[in-house]
Amino acid sequence: MGLRDLVKKKDRLGEGDGRYSETLNRLAGPEFTFIRSDTNTHEIIYPPAHPASKDRYLSAHGPASPPSKTRRSLDVFRPRSRGNSLLSVASGDSDGDNNSATKKEHRRLSQRLGLSRHPPKTSEFVPEDLPQINVTSTSDDPTATESKEAREHQWEKRATILASTNEERQRSRSRSVSASPSVSSANLVGLDSGNTDTSPLKSSGVVSSKEIDQDIQEAIRLHEEGDLERSTQLFGRLADPYGANNPLSQVLYGLALRHGWGCEPDLKRAVTYLSAAASNAATVETMALKAGLKKGGAAKGELVLAIFELANCFRHGWGIAKDPVAAKQYYETAANLGDTDAMNEAAWCYLEGFGCKKDKFQAAQYYRLAEKSGSKTLGNTWIWKDKYNPK
Repeated sequence: MGLRDLVKKKDRLGEGDGRYSETLNRLAGPEFTFIRSDTNTHEIIYPPAHPASKDRYLSAHGPASPPSKTRRSLDVFRPRSRGNSLLSVASGDSDGDNNSATKKEHRRLSQRLGLSRHPPKTSEFVPEDLPQINVTSTSDDPTATESKEAREHQWEKRATILASTNEERQRSRSRSVSASPSVSSANLVGLDSGNTDTSPLKSSGVVSSKEIDQDIQEAIRLHEEGDLERSTQLFGRLADPYGANNPLSQVLYGLALRHGWGCEPDLKRAVTYLSAAASNAATVETMALKAGLKKGGAAKGELVLAIFELANCFRHGWGIAKDPVAAKQYYETAANLGDTDAMNEAAWCYLEGFGCKKDKFQAAQYYRLAEKSGSKTLGNTWIWKDKYNPK
């Protein structure tokens, strides 16, 4: 019998009928216990004893129940002293006489366990002992020229460290790009899949010569005229680590492999040639730095270009796993060595927290530096607010 039928039956029966009590019991619903509680106490609320009772509202009057104590989760992590805390919980006075809350301070669980909420970001392509350098200054003070040169000297040294570390990592992760001396230059254009030599790219120490420079100019001319296949073949020959081993050609050949200029795209081999360019240029620059040249030697431009293009690879995952930390470090290094595109990218990294903590002040400094170098970005007027001025 449904609930509706039971109600009708109850209405038909009188209270004197024996079946009335039975029907009423069947209509009785589940029992509910109403509890009013706060952070310190709780009390049971009792309904009226009978519908005809004068007390038609819920009442706290009933069997006395002792107030329950506040239950603390993970009580073992309660602080033993009142100090600074990141999280405080207010609990009211149990007797109700004191309206002000007493703040109970608790440290975060991660702090209690000695864990950081934001573990430091690391990268296998960025050595842990990489020297930290003061972020570039946008000051126009002529007296700061000497300190600027010293800072640039430090950034160039940093670039050589990054290039050397990258070369070591590339050797350990892949050795399939290098060519043996017997491999023809045609195979270097992206068709060396049959090469079984697994030795790493080796440097013959050649940087450039008059003939190499002429060939580079010819390759660039062919590229600009749309003859991408011949241009890339020439870049490939000049980039041969067992031949000309020219860093600039290795950068341009790596870009050709990345974008498929006159050849099949091969992102992994592109990264290897860009790494070879950075390593070879870094070797030359290291020698220049040891010789006392503060502004670098003949391969500084190639080093900066290779570092910037490797940063793009790390950022987008072109031929290598995405690595925000490495991308930011490479962008920032190239930016401080004068690359305007890298300045904008380093600013973006700080603005978005890509590979680092968000820092609008640092982002503003790099955007300012890019504008002063002739690369202005629309919508970046906020970088000139007084609060972003160097102290």
